[in-house]
Amino acid sequence: MAAPEPSCDLSGEDGAARLRLAGSWRSASLPDIDAVLERLRAAPASQLTVDGAAVADWDSRLPAFLLACDAACRAAGGSIDGRDLPDGLAALLRLATATAPAEPSPAPRHGPLSAAALRRQLHEIGEEVLDSLAFLGDALHASLRAFVPGSATRWVDLRDCLYQAGPDALPIITLTSVLVGMILAYLGAVQLQQFGAEVYVADLVAIGMLREMGALMTAVVMAGRTGAAYAAQLGTMQGNEEVDAITTLGLSPMEFLVAPRMLALVATMPLLVIYADLLGIIGGGIVAGGMGISALQYLSQLEAAFSFTHVVVGLVKSVLFAFLIALAGCRAGMSAGRNAAAVGRATTEAVVTAVVYLIVADAGMNILFQQLGI
Repeated sequence: MAAPEPSCDLSGEDGAARLRLAGSWRSASLPDIDAVLERLRAAPASQLTVDGAAVADWDSRLPAFLLACDAACRAAGGSIDGRDLPDGLAALLRLATATAPAEPSPAPRHGPLSAAALRRQLHEIGEEVLDSLAFLGDALHASLRAFVPGSATRWVDLRDCLYQAGPDALPIITLTSVLVGMILAYLGAVQLQQFGAEVYVADLVAIGMLREMGALMTAVVMAGRTGAAYAAQLGTMQGNEEVDAITTLGLSPMEFLVAPRMLALVATMPLLVIYADLLGIIGGGIVAGGMGISALQYLSQLEAAFSFTHVVVGLVKSVLFAFLIALAGCRAGMSAGRNAAAVGRATTEAVVTAVVYLIVADAGMNILFQQLGI
């Protein structure tokens, strides 16, 4: 038996309309529904009653047509009543029209440098700082709990992290430290020669390396090397759902993963800074020797310029820098997404964030030490 042909009849007046539907709406040919929609848009009804009791069967084209009718009624402030539709179609229409379609938000009238944009950026920066402080608090708590019996921190993991952050970093620290010492000596000697005081290049190299360049350059190298490695390792574990597995086992990811890395970096950074200071001073001595300053003169002036206060300043900076590098690397890794692209973004974020932290912290500590007269 052939399916009845679909039909669609719109009638009504005084703002009320009735739409009668009948037949099989699975048919290859449908009524002229565009004409019905044009009539609704031209003379919108405040109340459209749909009578679909005679509908035999239907597919997705009928709900799409009814949604278009509903949109035409909503434009005039009206509504559609589909109580006489088949049960499945009526439920689908109620679900689709439960809420009005969202209107597109107006385009912002302010540029990137407007007050609203600046407030939004400051708000985002504030949230980032608060999240970083919260993560730092959790990491410090986990690091302190590492020395408490029953902690999830494994000392074998700490040993591996110590090797990765310490002896494994010596070659690149050696190269950069010697070159930085040579650069300091060369720049200082060029200026001091104009006054016949090139022997004081030893003072410049010693104070510059001990207080500033030794700690800062070592921290930058470790941020690009160890901080990025932390982010990549933890980000990969996030992608493989290993962090979720650790949590499911009842272990704290902060104690199991973050604490060993933070403790290892804090323990090795002061030693690496002392090593960098010595190599920087040696590099300065190489340049000084090439400019006619004897080794005895260089060592004598170096002894006169040396102060234990300079060493303490550099070591204090190294400990703070280690915390910041571990914070940036571990936080980026722990908050990474679950795909390969997210791991790459986390690694980049770790390096950039760590470098920003280092520069801000270094400037703040220099101002503090200057105010304290240290």
